[in-house]
Amino acid sequence: MTRQERCKRFEAIDIYPVITEKFCAGRSSLEVCKAAITGGARIVQLREKDKSRREIYRLAEQFRELTAAAGVLLVINDYLDIALAAEADGVHLGEEDLPLAAARKLAPEMIIGVSAHNLAEARQAEFQGADYINIGPIYPTSTKTGFSDYLGPERMREIIQVIRVPCTVMGGINPDNLDEILRWGARKAAMITGVTQAGNVAGRVRELRRRIISGRKKT
Repeated sequence: MTRQERCKRFEAIDIYPVITEKFCAGRSSLEVCKAAITGGARIVQLREKDKSRREIYRLAEQFRELTAAAGVLLVINDYLDIALAAEADGVHLGEEDLPLAAARKLAPEMIIGVSAHNLAEARQAEFQGADYINIGPIYPTSTKTGFSDYLGPERMREIIQVIRVPCTVMGGINPDNLDEILRWGARKAAMITGVTQAGNVAGRVRELRRRIISGRKKT
C-alpha cells in the first residue's frame, strides 16, 4: 500500500488496541492480537518496552502475518528498523525515538505517528509531517510513568480542535470514562489495559467500537 492508502484506512479506525504482553493478563500478546482482530479492530500496535529487539522482531513478524490476512493495519512502537523489516504499515515515535524527518526519509510510504503531551508538541508534530498525533496521557495510567500533569478532557479537546491531522487519545482511558472523552470530541481512542486485560478481548473490542461509533453520531 501507499502512504495515502494507509492514511485513508487510518482515518476510518475507531478503537486502537496497543498490545504489550506484560499487560495481557497472563496471555501472550499474539493471543490478544488475534482476539482484537476477531472483535473487529482495524488497527493494532505492537508496543514492547522490556523485550529484546530480536524478540520484538519475531513478534512483529507474527503480528504482520495475522494483520495482513485480516486486512488490519499494523503499527510498531518505537522501532522503525523493525517496522521496515516486518513490512508493517506504520511506526509510532516517542520523544526519545528517531526524529520524524529522518524516519520519513527511510520510510516514505509508511504511516508515522507521534506522541504529543501538549498543544505545542502537537503543532510541531503536525508541522513536521506526522500522519497522526497521539495525545495524552489524558488520565493517570499505570502503563506510562514519569508524568504528573495529565491533560484531562478539556485540554484534550483544545488540541483536537486545532490540529488538522487525525488525533488519537490515550492514557488511562477505559470503558468507564470512554463516554466522557467522546463528549469532549475524541474520535479515536488508543487503549492498552482497557483492551488487553479484558476477560473477553474480542467482546471488549466490539463494545468499544460500538460506543465510539455511537458517540461520534451524537456530537
